[in-house]
Amino acid sequence: MSAFIINYTVSGERKNATGSNDDIELVENVQDGRRTVTLRAKKDICLSLYAQSLPFVPNNNDLYFFNGYQSWTDTKEFTAKEREKNIKKLPRFLINAFAFDRYGDASFYNYGKHVMHGYDVFYCKGGHEKYVLNLNYARAYLLIELDKKRKALNLSYDYNGYKVVSGEQFTVADYYVSDSVDSGMEYFNTTFPRKNTKKIFGYTSWYNYYQDIAEDIIQRDLVALDKRFNLFQIDDGYETKVGDWLNVDAGKFPHGLKPIVDAAHEKGLDAGIWLAPFVAEGESELFKTRKDLFKRDRNGDFVKCGANWSGFYALDLQNPDARDYIAKCLRHYADMGFDFFKLDFLYAANLEVSDGVSRSMAAEDAYAFLRECLEGKTILGCGATVFNCIDKFDYLRVGPDVSLIFDDVWFMRMMHRERISTKVTLQNTVYRSFFNDRLFGNDPDVFLLRDDNIKLSKEQRRALLTLNALFGSVLMTSDNVACYDEDKRQSLSDALDLFYNAVVTEYARCGNTIEITYAVNTKSKTIKYDVKRGILL
Repeated sequence: MSAFIINYTVSGERKNATGSNDDIELVENVQDGRRTVTLRAKKDICLSLYAQSLPFVPNNNDLYFFNGYQSWTDTKEFTAKEREKNIKKLPRFLINAFAFDRYGDASFYNYGKHVMHGYDVFYCKGGHEKYVLNLNYARAYLLIELDKKRKALNLSYDYNGYKVVSGEQFTVADYYVSDSVDSGMEYFNTTFPRKNTKKIFGYTSWYNYYQDIAEDIIQRDLVALDKRFNLFQIDDGYETKVGDWLNVDAGKFPHGLKPIVDAAHEKGLDAGIWLAPFVAEGESELFKTRKDLFKRDRNGDFVKCGANWSGFYALDLQNPDARDYIAKCLRHYADMGFDFFKLDFLYAANLEVSDGVSRSMAAEDAYAFLRECLEGKTILGCGATVFNCIDKFDYLRVGPDVSLIFDDVWFMRMMHRERISTKVTLQNTVYRSFFNDRLFGNDPDVFLLRDDNIKLSKEQRRALLTLNALFGSVLMTSDNVACYDEDKRQSLSDALDLFYNAVVTEYARCGNTIEITYAVNTKSKTIKYDVKRGILL
């Protein structure tokens, strides 16, 4: 393997090291593709960066998988000719107005014209195979960059000034590199053995009514569910404002949410609820009256996380009072009887981090806190940094929200990499499928078969249902299934057969199509998915 370099500060002086010196002792171990570098501090140091560059010649015929920063980020197999969407090319006033750079890594990563990048896992298929897997993800993300101009694969960990005291040992690098994708996948599967994740077939209120929900709508759709369903989840819209989780909108839900929990349980369903525990919108009572609970950046401004609702801001997880508030809200609904928690916009936990804490460390702490608050409950993470969810959450959404128009409205296609898009989320569903039942259960987001309030064609809806059933551990809809005709009921029955019985054996990109081979009861079948049109061929 190539030489590495470590950047650190000691007594106020910035230094670089490629081996042991008077400040640090470095022990490197390389065995069967795994490289581990352990640092022992001889003096108090602040660790900044570990970096290594591997010679790598891009090939236009190869395919490159880059795992996106968070669970909504567009993730697929790229060709060397493709470019990543760079939100910073938009006018600055537009970015500032809608905080488009806050959803992913654009606020702290410098996108380059000749560079493609991802986090924690990478592979190249074709003439120049390569596989890279981060095993040190709890301490720092492994940034993996393909520099097409300099013909190099750059690996780096950013520790953001993490303090290592004299005499302390610290694993500064731990990752696996292989020149074979097959052996890399085998190593991944050995590192993360199967979890035998429970399959969830459920309903969520969001993708039909959005925030316009009410007690009569929720109860009506609950009654329509048959015995095949095992989850009924209330999404955004029950609270008065995002962040005011304890204030249920009495106009929409005059009897509160407890009767709905009880009704779900009476039908043998788990009861689920949506919260975004780390944020609150600007118009919430929490933000108006308890600004002391919110995080500020180095300029003293509140950390804005995006433009949803009335704009929303990050709670300060270093503030015990903020943590107490989050815990109180989560436990309120746990005590009410909710079994399943969809926790959203979790990237806010490490959008801004303090000196001495890596982004991964901040997320690890935040997600572990959620797990502690909801001990014994099922957690579906959403908008979360991916590898930090391991052993914290039961399920993770692996793509952005489904859109009611296949690739959303035209102007949104120029926006951030985490934008709403059925086209993008279906690609994520396929290409992140090897995470499923190993890191967590994959949630590919909803299928929609209804004819009203939707602009997806019948063929696109069929593809959405089929791919979700083949590649996920969660199969959800927002349709009122009582309105299904015989054709839709049969389509759902066929999809459930795939969901519970099909095993995908192979998928491969060929231009703008993905060829998928799967087996059901020993019978093999191959289908082709047209990525651009969103239909099965």
